[in-house]
Amino acid sequence: MNLEERIGVFSKLAAAMETIPEQLFFQAESQNPWFTVENQKQAIKSWINQLSNENLNAWLKPYQIKENIQSQNVLIIMAGNIPLVGFHDLLSVLITGNKAVIKMSSNDSVLLPYIIDMLVKIESRFADFVGFIEDVKGKKFDAIIATGSNQSAKYFEYYFQDLKKIIRKNRNSLAVLDGSESKSDLSNLTKDVFSYFGLGCRNVSKVFLPKNYDLDLLFDAFFSFKDIIEYKKYANNYDYHKSIFLMGSHQLIENGFLLLKEDVSLKSPLAMLHYEYYEDLSQVEKYIEENEEKIQCVISKDKIPFGQAQAPHLWDYADGVDTIAFLL
Repeated sequence: MNLEERIGVFSKLAAAMETIPEQLFFQAESQNPWFTVENQKQAIKSWINQLSNENLNAWLKPYQIKENIQSQNVLIIMAGNIPLVGFHDLLSVLITGNKAVIKMSSNDSVLLPYIIDMLVKIESRFADFVGFIEDVKGKKFDAIIATGSNQSAKYFEYYFQDLKKIIRKNRNSLAVLDGSESKSDLSNLTKDVFSYFGLGCRNVSKVFLPKNYDLDLLFDAFFSFKDIIEYKKYANNYDYHKSIFLMGSHQLIENGFLLLKEDVSLKSPLAMLHYEYYEDLSQVEKYIEENEEKIQCVISKDKIPFGQAQAPHLWDYADGVDTIAFLL
């Protein structure tokens, strides 16, 4: 297959993804309750929007992708925090003419194999370019793309020290408000906070607010997600962290489904949002610069628009590392 053919196959896959049977979503939710049917459909819709001929060609246009070269065996160790979180790596490997050897997360092992089956039905030649693996020990690869925790990253760095690699660690995202945001902006910000229960590295875990900002503006916007507390696993986290922090005499503001805590740290526990006041935006810029390696993305009026944290383009690479350039 040449590049044009591969692009055509993936654009056909987008149409096929519209036909994923409802029972598959229920099966995935049964296996991992964090993967609600609604969240899976959100992930599928996002990928359908991205896998157009126009988007794929715009993404790949800057690169010199040579044909008829020896395919690399690329090991992809996938995370499982949100549905199909490893799909971009798979797409990148296959679209460049390489072979993907996938070690799936046990948390996300239903949707991806089904979608790969769909891909192979559209183009049978892809059957030779995708495989799954349970144990990587003793196996040989040309490169590795691994996503995990800070702890697992240390293991990956050591175990695959002689391989060409991308190793991703924990990252979080933040939002910067200047006080002039419209109701629409704040409504969109709630998607950045609550989508996928806040489990994604692109979900906002902290907001910077101008001094004396009225927190009621946030709470009014957040109210549209009040039903999130109906999900037992989320509610358990909410209750747990509320009790832990109150026992420690921490000051918390809460509305029955989200805890707000004034805190300098970027990473906040599930069901909690950190906030920090600033007097000058230069303070925020300094914070972002000093924590660059811990930040996935920044949501603000002049950076990624409100509501778009979990709607990245194909060229919005995780950790800012160009996967296509790496593979080439």
